[in-house]
Amino acid sequence: MEFRSGDHAVHPTHGVGNIMRREEKQLAGSALQPYYLLAVGTTVVWVPIGSDGTTTLRAVTTKRELEQYRKLLKSRPSTIEREHKQWRFDTNARLTQGTFKVLCEVVRDLTSLGWYRTIGEIDSSMLQKVRNNLRREWAAAAGLSLQDAIQEVDALLIAGRDEFKTA
Repeated sequence: MEFRSGDHAVHPTHGVGNIMRREEKQLAGSALQPYYLLAVGTTVVWVPIGSDGTTTLRAVTTKRELEQYRKLLKSRPSTIEREHKQWRFDTNARLTQGTFKVLCEVVRDLTSLGWYRTIGEIDSSMLQKVRNNLRREWAAAAGLSLQDAIQEVDALLIAGRDEFKTA
């Protein structure tokens, strides 16, 4: 997918940002290569563009697709394996895919875990980062303020918790 200046785009690590421009640059002694400059908050990320036009960026989830993610956030959380280090390794690998579905699943599962026991510093940090990326993309996709997106996502998670308790 080709992005133009002003487009919203999602970076798998940094989350939602705005394309500032496309620029060719020679970094670290490499050959001249095209990049997208993505503004994420106060940070600018240089995202390489492959010779075939591919990039790690993806388009923001559409407003129409949010309905399936509303259901996902309210659904029964996945059980986090007893071998927690393996679960964390697998989850980090899934997060590198950068899909909105994975963001929703990780937020749902870690949030749920935190309702029933204290989660460690590493998981708490992961949850905070992923939840912030999810909320920012939700706001961009739904055309909401960040505060309204936070309220909607949190309400969906609580609805899921309440249903899970009674099931």
